Amino acid sequence: MSNVAHHLAKVALKRADIMIPKATVDLSKWAVVACDQYTSEPKYWEQVKQLVGENPSTLNLIYPEVYLEESHPEKRIESINTTMKRYVQEDLFTVYKNAFFLVHRTTPSCKVGRWGLLVTLDLEQYDYTPDSRSLIRATEGTILSRIPPRKEIRKNAPLELPHIMVLINDEKRSVIEPLAKKKEQLPLAYETDLMAGGGALRAWVVDADEDMLKIADALEGMLESLPQDNPLLYAMGDGNHSLATAKSCWMDIRKTLPEEEKEHHPARFALVELENIFDEGLEFEPIHRVLFGLDQRAFESELSKVCSQYESKKVSSLESLDVAINEVDGVQKFGLCDKKGYHLYKLTGPKASITAGTLQLIIDSLLEQKTASVDYIHGKDVTATLGSKEGNIGLILPEVSKATFFDSIIKDNALPRKTFSMGEAHEKRYYMEARKIQR
Repeated sequence: MSNVAHHLAKVALKRADIMIPKATVDLSKWAVVACDQYTSEPKYWEQVKQLVGENPSTLNLIYPEVYLEESHPEKRIESINTTMKRYVQEDLFTVYKNAFFLVHRTTPSCKVGRWGLLVTLDLEQYDYTPDSRSLIRATEGTILSRIPPRKEIRKNAPLELPHIMVLINDEKRSVIEPLAKKKEQLPLAYETDLMAGGGALRAWVVDADEDMLKIADALEGMLESLPQDNPLLYAMGDGNHSLATAKSCWMDIRKTLPEEEKEHHPARFALVELENIFDEGLEFEPIHRVLFGLDQRAFESELSKVCSQYESKKVSSLESLDVAINEVDGVQKFGLCDKKGYHLYKLTGPKASITAGTLQLIIDSLLEQKTASVDYIHGKDVTATLGSKEGNIGLILPEVSKATFFDSIIKDNALPRKTFSMGEAHEKRYYMEARKIQR
């Protein structure tokens, strides 16, 4: 193992052979949004299909989850694998050997854009179980039932295409930002607009040993500052179930390999985009809740079980409520809206370390009792509109703190499901790059 490879391996990284389509391919039709978006909007995916037409596209290489319930999924999976092989046989790709990509994404709502670093992570260093102490881990609970259908798609696929985004806690801005400052010195890999309001995407090739060592050194420095019995270096942002699927597939393959092949088999690694949680262009948004079939009194009865006491007061508007729940004073707070208006709640002695966790205890209890149903909502305005209807309650959560995000995961092992979102659906990662995962 070379010196560079050795240092990268210490922080669970490996250089990748990254594939992107050649200049003859229209990248604005090649790149489509993550498969787990617009899952209730088949019209969106039909419009994408019409836009793509007969052009080469990642639409033909992924399984949009809006179609997961179709009657013969095996036909779509077979088509995906066949098309992957055909694209490779047709010499569709340029391959950048032993590289990372510096990527920059702008969207209509974020003109400054966000920076990322496309790398391969070592799945041996990833553990999605709740009590994990691995370098790479889930931020929210992994739903095991979501892995088998994804395995059917990946297990025979010759290529992987990433929509996975992984966070690093780099307040010193030592990993990605130095590369962004020198982007003019790096070869441009591609530049394209993205379909359906997705903004624009650019990437530069990072393959010099000097740059690789600087990346490894910066991450090693971060690792050394972490508690050695709980070293959380990489936290999942988007796509945890896809990474869990890659891990599960690797564990199956691993059993069939002689020891000397396990170290470098391509399926041991997964292509992901690293993002610094402190990047100004990375928007963290809370995911709110709406309860159906419940009134405020019944809700407060459950609330009293998950804290030693609470106080509430009525506020005049959603804007006032938003300001109040985001006041930094060390007190757990949330907002409630129903047909009577807006209410601010403050908790003493809550059973979870963050508001989302405390409210999830209530929701889980209500669901178990079958006394209410729930929906998880992006946007406080939509939550307030739904919550104000007869028989509904909207729960408005405070903003997610970037400064305490990693600490919360270390303390609680994982955040409650649906705690945060990294932008709206059209801001999620688009499929662009590919990598071979079969020998």
